[in-house]
Amino acid sequence: MKGFLGFVCFVLLSQGVGGLLHTWTDGWFTLWALTHRIGFLDGYHVYVDVLLIVLGLAVGSAGEKVKSSA
Repeated sequence: MKGFLGFVCFVLLSQGVGGLLHTWTDGWFTLWALTHRIGFLDGYHVYVDVLLIVLGLAVGSAGEKVKSSA
């Protein structure tokens, strides 16, 4: 479970940071910017990216509190 939460944390953080980099570089950084490809998020990309970063940090801290199963 701890490994899965770590993976989810990585995905959320990378999507949030990648989306912010995509916004700040005027579309130059497209590697991890999946939020800009979703149509109904038009105009809310920065808010969604910040939310993804906050969720990633929350999942990461929850993953640290989970006991190892091994």
